[in-house]
Amino acid sequence: ALGEESRRLTREQLFTVAATASINFSSMICYSILGPFFPSEAEKKGASNTVVGLIFGCFALVNFLVALILGNYLTHIGAKFMFVAGMFVSGCGTILFGMLDKVPSGPTFIGLCFLVRAVDAVGFAAAMTASFSILAKAFPNNIATVLGSLEIFTGLGLVLGPPLGGFLYQSFGYEVPFITLGCVVLVLVPVNMCILPKYDSIPSKDSFWKLILLPKVLLLCLTIFSLSACLGFLDPTMSLFILKKFKLPAGYVGLVFLGLALSYSLSSPLLGLLSDKLPYLRKWLLVSGGLMTALCFFMLGPAPVLHIESQLWMFVLVLVLVGFSLGMSAIPVFPEILHCAYENGFEEGLSLLGLVSGLFNAMWSLGAFAGPALGGFLNEKLGFEWASAIQGGWALLSGLATGIFYITEATRRSSSSSLQNPPGNNEERSHLMGSET
Repeated sequence: ALGEESRRLTREQLFTVAATASINFSSMICYSILGPFFPSEAEKKGASNTVVGLIFGCFALVNFLVALILGNYLTHIGAKFMFVAGMFVSGCGTILFGMLDKVPSGPTFIGLCFLVRAVDAVGFAAAMTASFSILAKAFPNNIATVLGSLEIFTGLGLVLGPPLGGFLYQSFGYEVPFITLGCVVLVLVPVNMCILPKYDSIPSKDSFWKLILLPKVLLLCLTIFSLSACLGFLDPTMSLFILKKFKLPAGYVGLVFLGLALSYSLSSPLLGLLSDKLPYLRKWLLVSGGLMTALCFFMLGPAPVLHIESQLWMFVLVLVLVGFSLGMSAIPVFPEILHCAYENGFEEGLSLLGLVSGLFNAMWSLGAFAGPALGGFLNEKLGFEWASAIQGGWALLSGLATGIFYITEATRRSSSSSLQNPPGNNEERSHLMGSET
C-alpha cells in the first residue's frame, strides 16, 4: 500500500514539479545562451579573456553571498515569495543584459556587465534556493530521484541555450536572444504564482555554521565546489577554443555544447533513482565521479604531455563523459548532506531544507566563480589544453579526499563495532544458555 501511495503524485506535488521544472529550464537556458557568442562579443568591446572570466564569475560570487543569506532566512521570507520574486528579477536582468551592446566600449561596458550580472544572480539565487527547499519538503523520501528527474529540464536548458543563442545572435544580432528569453521568464512568473503551493514552516535554531562545520559536510562542500569550478571553467574558454581550433561558425559552436548537456540530463534520473534506492552507492558515485571528471578534463585539450592532436569527434566524446561524471557526483550530494544533518541532530522541516539548499547553491556558486575566473586567466597565459588539465585538479582533489574519508569512516565503524561485540560473545552466550537448560 505504501509503495502504491508513493507512486501516485498528489495535486500539490504535480504543481511543485511543474513550477520547479520551469525555473530549472528557464534559468539554465538564460545562463547558457552567453556561451557561443558573448566571449568574442566582449573582446570586441575591449574586455580581455580574464575579464570575461570575471564577468561570468561575478554572477556566481553574488549568487554565493545571496544564497548563504537567503538560505538562513527562508522561513522568514517565505519559500513561494522567494521563488516567484527571484524569477521576476532574473527575467528583468536577462533583458537588461541584452541592452549592453548599446553601451560604449571599455570600462563602461565592463562595469555594466558586472552590475547586470549581479542583479541577475540575486534573482537566480533566490529562485533556486527556494526551489531546492520546496522540492525536499514535497518529496522527503525521494529527493534524489526527483532532483535527478528535474535535471532533465536543467539539461534541456543547457542543450537549447547555446544553439538557440548562437542562432538568434547570428540571425538577429546581440539583443534578440536576451530579450526573447527574458520575456519567457517573465511570462512564467504569474503562472507559477497560481500553481505553486505555499509551504509554511516554523523557524529553527540551527545555523549555517553548525551545519558547515561538520567534517563530512565540509568534504561534500569541496565536492560541490570542484564540480562547479570545472563546469564554470568551460563558459568563457570553450567557445573560443572551438572557434580557433576547429574553425566553426558561432551557430555551430552551440551544437558542440550538446554533448555535455545531453549526457548529464539523460543520466541524472537514473543516478538519482540509484541514489535513493541504494543509498550505500552514494559514496562510490561521489568518489568515482570526481576521479572520472579529473581524467576527462585532462583529456579535454588534451594535455600537451600526451602529445595527442585534438580532434572534434574526440572533443565531443570527452564532453559526453564529462556530463555523465558530473552527474555521478552532483546528484547524490544533496541527500547525503541531508542524511548527515539528520544524523547530527538537526530538526527536520523547511528551515533545515533552506539551510541545506542555501549551502548547496552557495558552494556551487563559489565554484562557478573560481572556475571562470581562474580558467580565464590560465587560458590566457597557458592555453586551453593546459588550463583544462589544471582545472581537473579540483575534481581529483575532491575525489581522493572523499575516498579517504569514506575508507577512514568505514574502518572506524568496523573497529568500534568489533570492540562493542567481541567475537567470543555470541559463542559464550550460547554456551551459557545451553548450560542453564
